[in-house]
Amino acid sequence: MDLKKALADCGALRYGEFTLASGERSDYYVDIKKASTRPDILSIIAAAMEGRMAERPDRIAGVVLGSIPLATALSLRSGIPLLMVRKERKAHGTGSSVEGDLQEGMRVLVVEDVITSAGSVIEAVEQLRAQGAEVDTVLAVIDREAGGREALRERGVRLEALLAASELF
Repeated sequence: MDLKKALADCGALRYGEFTLASGERSDYYVDIKKASTRPDILSIIAAAMEGRMAERPDRIAGVVLGSIPLATALSLRSGIPLLMVRKERKAHGTGSSVEGDLQEGMRVLVVEDVITSAGSVIEAVEQLRAQGAEVDTVLAVIDREAGGREALRERGVRLEALLAASELF
């Protein structure tokens, strides 16, 4: 099944008035969490993501919570180990902001659900880089075409997206 059709069929494409994580208002919302909780659609997304990987990274990283199912599915499909990036450092245990085996110099592909301004994924890239990772690509399901690609480019990161907002509507 085609990804665009799968997203529409499961109700992940919604119309109305929404406030996005970036604070911007929008008349549509792409609820990738609705899609990523469906094994059939998650499998379609993971297959499409694997096909878009330019080269094999050492690790695949997802940002807690939204992109963790996507990153996990891609990890399972590709056999590449997973990293989970927290939005905030834990106040207990190890106090780590990145869970998983990350060593200096590893090439990390960051997976994201929807890119708008790219604020949260930029924070994740910076956390990974601060721990010695090489991050040059973010792979997203949807690029809302709202400045995120440019913001990532300014930080030396290329955005690959399975679909652009202009392709959805």
